[in-house]
Amino acid sequence: MSIKITGVGSYIPNKVEKNSDFQQHEFLYEDGSSFEQSNTVIIEKFKAITGIAERRYIHSELNNSDIAYLAANSAIEDAGINPEELDYIIVAHNYGDVLHNDVQSDTVPSLASRVKHKLRIKNPGCVAYDILFGCPGWVEAVIQAKAFIQSGMAKKCLVIGSETLSRVVDKHDRDSMIYSDGAGATVIEASNDEGGILAHETASYTFDEANFIFFGKSNNREVNDSRRYIKMHGRKIYEFALSHVPDAMKACLEKSGKSITDVKKILIHQANEKMDEAIIKRFYRLFQTTPPAGIMPMTIEKLGNSSVATVPTLLDLILKGKMEDQSINKGDIIILASVGAGMNINAIVYQF
Repeated sequence: MSIKITGVGSYIPNKVEKNSDFQQHEFLYEDGSSFEQSNTVIIEKFKAITGIAERRYIHSELNNSDIAYLAANSAIEDAGINPEELDYIIVAHNYGDVLHNDVQSDTVPSLASRVKHKLRIKNPGCVAYDILFGCPGWVEAVIQAKAFIQSGMAKKCLVIGSETLSRVVDKHDRDSMIYSDGAGATVIEASNDEGGILAHETASYTFDEANFIFFGKSNNREVNDSRRYIKMHGRKIYEFALSHVPDAMKACLEKSGKSITDVKKILIHQANEKMDEAIIKRFYRLFQTTPPAGIMPMTIEKLGNSSVATVPTLLDLILKGKMEDQSINKGDIIILASVGAGMNINAIVYQF
């Protein structure tokens, strides 16, 4: 028995926020002091480092659970299954439903319960729950779905990664330009075909690293409301990722029994273009070689960093032929990998 992805879907918001839209923002340091550079210079440097030119935001009437449902429905249709057959619905996110212009995250009921409700699934044996695991949440939820199926507890699982980071950004923090909204979903099933999930690797580093990404106050000291925003120590995250992600990917590949030359694509969390490129170079260096051209498809330039949604969204776009010069064919070996708040790292080796 293998465990395979049989359906993919995504929701990419149609509201485009370009870098030029940040020209009028008042960017401040953490202590509230002003930058010496103009916004034009700040934005140019940001683009050079992250690769982000624009990102997507949801419209005010939508919430995270809404776009999770839309991606889920697309994946179910792609798999051609009856949703009543699902044994588990697992939704990876970090901030729940945050209403437009609100200050509070809403996670009761769970987003998975809301998605199940929107799908109009009556079967009480379809268990719905959420996972909070930082940006690697969707990859980890796939690993959990694999465990349920492998143990005989499930035959079909729906795994969703959905986030609306535009609702939790501090407009006075230049890091706010990184974040975006989106949702990606997959149906995971037991199969008699070869391939599927070959190996996985997960690690949590919390001794010194737990608070590299956190919720904090606005950089504008004149803001007196109780709202908290997504914050990060960017340099520490960059160094952490380069030190640990390549090793986790290597360990996963070795568990799978496959060779570095077998890998056709690496779908890595779209966090920062320079960081992702450095991770891939260091990963291949562990095998004393260099990455082949086109090994790492990127969506970050147009879609930004949508956290748990970046990897499943990327997978959906490639499989449905929506990315130029990118394809995944039957028999191809790919690696899915992510790093994020916690600090958590994971990877999957998968054969189509």
